[in-house]
Amino acid sequence: MARLSLEGWVELEGRQISEAELAEAVAADPGVVSRLGGEFLLSWNGCLARDRMGIIPGPIPPGTIVCSGTVTGTVDPPVPVLGLEEAISRAVSLRSTEGSVVALSGGVDSALVAGLARRPCIAVGVEGSHDLARASRAAALLHLTCDLVVIGEPHVEEALRAVVPVIPDPSPLNASIAATLFWVASRARELGHTRVLAGQGADELFGGYARYLTSHDLAADLERDFQGMERQAARDQAVAALHGVWFSLPYLDLRVVRAARLIPPARKVSGGMRKTPLREVAAYHIPAELAFSEKKAMQYGSGVWKALVQLARREGYRRAGDYIDSLVGS
Repeated sequence: MARLSLEGWVELEGRQISEAELAEAVAADPGVVSRLGGEFLLSWNGCLARDRMGIIPGPIPPGTIVCSGTVTGTVDPPVPVLGLEEAISRAVSLRSTEGSVVALSGGVDSALVAGLARRPCIAVGVEGSHDLARASRAAALLHLTCDLVVIGEPHVEEALRAVVPVIPDPSPLNASIAATLFWVASRARELGHTRVLAGQGADELFGGYARYLTSHDLAADLERDFQGMERQAARDQAVAALHGVWFSLPYLDLRVVRAARLIPPARKVSGGMRKTPLREVAAYHIPAELAFSEKKAMQYGSGVWKALVQLARREGYRRAGDYIDSLVGS
């Protein structure tokens, strides 16, 4: 049997398999690695393989198989053509195992994941923040438990000092997002969870950013932002690793990505509404109040951005970026 180590999880022919089952499969046919789905970094007998989307960080490019320092193949699992609803439902179902929890902000992205996963939820924000109120309301409507983590400036400062040295491109924007996720991951670990289901990727796939409403080339803007997802995943997983957990991203499941990319950009952003196809799917599974309402971006809705700016001023910096720069390498 192959000696292997697995970070994350793997899927073979539509079924999540255990590490023991994977070891048996690789021992019988090492070529099986090229057909693996999931979110993983796999090592065995001097070889490494990483999931196609690069969700789990590693020293090799996404979707590659490297043995003794040489690229020997690709991870390219067969992806069925599914409708968007079926693709999302399947992606969430595979990730909704024991030990998983949902990062809930109350927007359509995370609310749909929570509604499908039926797992406990965690929400983070400063007292009185938009996200805490929205997440509490969403959890009540979905009949789910939600742990509300109330943070203040000292918590934001603690998180910033921890995340800024470890994330790529520690800009104020990235740092504020990472600081919010820091407390999501911390609470998940305290509660005994190791996998955090999150809604990252939905904005890039379905046109969720406000700037898309005035885009002159929506297709190009969506593609550019989608190509940046690996770097976002590296940021988020670096934060999660500080607490020994990891983020699992159902919207970046290959089935969902394929279904989303078959939808014309003009269908995604139209009539002043963003993420139209996703909202239409969500309306079948969660209340319309959650499916069609707008929500602030994480850094603003959680109140962390405002806290960051206030911290910068307290420390004598006129610009948030200068404050963040002072924390690099700290």
